[in-house]
Amino acid sequence: MKQIAYNRYANFEYFILEKFEAGIQLEGAEVKSLRAGNCNLKDSFCLVANGEAFVKNMHIPVYDKAGAFNSRESKRDRKLLLHKREIASLAGKLSVQGLTLVPLSIYFSGSLVKLEIALCKGKKTFDKKRTIAERDQKRALDRELKNYR
Repeated sequence: MKQIAYNRYANFEYFILEKFEAGIQLEGAEVKSLRAGNCNLKDSFCLVANGEAFVKNMHIPVYDKAGAFNSRESKRDRKLLLHKREIASLAGKLSVQGLTLVPLSIYFSGSLVKLEIALCKGKKTFDKKRTIAERDQKRALDRELKNYR
């Protein structure tokens, strides 16, 4: 499993409740761009509409060696490949207020491109401050343990 991009922003902004793995429908030039490591998941989100799941605002830049006919919009909506049961389950869970679907990472599984998505609940400001404080405490503890040895 070769990871292409990771959405660090998601862990700071949301409580992750449940994770899913989904395929993603891409063009050939987009896959080549991903193999070069070009992808940005920041500000991207998923939505379920008409029995289909889509990822929006995921930036995959145009492959520079692709021909003029292969150039498509870099932030276009891309379809997620999930089973109907999974989509129905996600749609039911998303109907609960305050829950959203966020992409966490994109990676290669063999030769296939997979997207890890998560069902998330938004954090409040005080939750974010608590997360920062816990991270700082852990960092200080690790530093002390390193010096102790």
